[in-house]
Amino acid sequence: MKDYAQTVNLEDDPEVIRQYEEYHANVWPEVLAALKEVGVIDMKIYRLGRRLFMFMQTEDEFDLNVDMPRYLTLHPRCREWEDLMGTFQEKVPEAQPQEKWANMKKVFEF
Repeated sequence: MKDYAQTVNLEDDPEVIRQYEEYHANVWPEVLAALKEVGVIDMKIYRLGRRLFMFMQTEDEFDLNVDMPRYLTLHPRCREWEDLMGTFQEKVPEAQPQEKWANMKKVFEF
């Protein structure tokens, strides 16, 4: 099993944060099915202020650079979901140019 930690900011607006959390309380079933199909086993998103932290566990064969783009092609609702969520999100200053969610370096494991 592989794990990934990523971060992104939400817009600094309480209504945006409320809407984002409301959407995530009712994630579209097509999105969840497609994530599972590409090899995502578990995904959790935490929030502190406007900073989001996502922890994702995947199958060993999962390749972030291949399977996340593939997820977007499995159902039209996946692209719709990602485009909609993108309206709430802002890249963190540390993100690479090609990243929306910035990959975080693992510095400890117990």
